Amino acid sequence: MNLTSPSQVKSWCIENGFHPSRALGQNFLIDRNVLDAIVAAAGVGEGERVLEIGPGLGVLTEALLNAGASVTAVEKDARLVAYLTETLGNPALRVITADALELPLDDLFNPPFDRCVSNLPYSVGTRILLDIARHPAAPRSITVLVQTEVAERFAAQAGEVARGQAGVWLQLDYDVTLVRAVKASCFWPRPEVGTTLVRLDRRPCPLSAEERRCFEALTRHAFMHRRKQMKAALRQLPAPFRRGDEELARLLEAAGIDAQGRPETLSNGQWLLLAQGFAKED
Repeated sequence: MNLTSPSQVKSWCIENGFHPSRALGQNFLIDRNVLDAIVAAAGVGEGERVLEIGPGLGVLTEALLNAGASVTAVEKDARLVAYLTETLGNPALRVITADALELPLDDLFNPPFDRCVSNLPYSVGTRILLDIARHPAAPRSITVLVQTEVAERFAAQAGEVARGQAGVWLQLDYDVTLVRAVKASCFWPRPEVGTTLVRLDRRPCPLSAEERRCFEALTRHAFMHRRKQMKAALRQLPAPFRRGDEELARLLEAAGIDAQGRPETLSNGQWLLLAQGFAKED
């Protein structure tokens, strides 16, 4: 079956009584040009270990194998696992039947992957990506299709409306690039939202383990109260991060942060300085 042929994909689903699940985010890629663009953006090399989440019918899986990669595909739908195992039958392919949100990443990432390349389910794509990207053994490169609104959050800079916790966390470890928009007609069934191809390239994190703990606690709390000014929001930090007003004012000033600013106005550099300041006080 030609997996980039809409008519052949639809015919296979009808013949096998398979109804794509909206709950599982089963929107299959059916466009050859977009498929080639994903593989090119991912830069997969011969012999590299690649993780794919939600392979579906295997259109991207097959392309990654053809590029010379060794692929581990995590698929929740047992019907698709059976299809992939039967049709692709490649010794370089390992298919795991599991929910990516419940899979122990310490085991999955041992040994670690070089890259992650996936058409992520819209409903849980952010959670899956953050889990993967924040793991100590995370791939050095991640190339994914996600909802356009989500992609914009990942790449948003200080002061932009889309700026939020997910973007701040990803930008701690990765350079985020919005590669291209992908039309709804490139999928079947057609999604009701826009889609964007995103590439993340890992860079060294300047924070110690304790500083990182402070970074995540501060950003999580601040964006939970994003309508509040920074000093007001951080006054409500839980123990052991809570600080008195004078100390809090000093920490904000040292990081170059306007106490009356909102969380989305801070750059990652300011968040780093603030986390380092809090860690020194512990």
